[in-house]
Amino acid sequence: MKKAHFVSRSEIQIRFSDTDALGIVWHGNFIKYFEDGREAFAAEYGLNYLTMYNEGFATPIVKTLCEHKKPLKYSDVAIIETEFVDNPAAKIHFRYKIFCKSDGALSATGETIQVFLDKKGNLFLNHPPFFENWKKKQGLLK
Repeated sequence: MKKAHFVSRSEIQIRFSDTDALGIVWHGNFIKYFEDGREAFAAEYGLNYLTMYNEGFATPIVKTLCEHKKPLKYSDVAIIETEFVDNPAAKIHFRYKIFCKSDGALSATGETIQVFLDKKGNLFLNHPPFFENWKKKQGLLK
């Protein structure tokens, strides 16, 4: 059985406030762009933070990786490709690719891993019911 491939693509306009004195996007803003990608993924696939919160869970990021390939500049349009990486552990894993729309150049790659904390701040080591239901709906679990 072939595994499903869950990818969301979204666009952002690079603002002047995103750039540094060299006129390129400051490296720390790529982490915000990853968040923009997660928000777009959530809107498309129904895995959003408000639902998780209402179910009694927070999903803090415990790992972030970012590799910078080619700078983005003010007024560029960036395409954020956000891919859900399925795994059996109780975590949410995303991979990202950020491209410059005008020339298709790869600007950055990265990934994030989030875990589940209950309302008391305890690490949840199993899939929370809402996450298990989401995975079943997506065809990732029986």
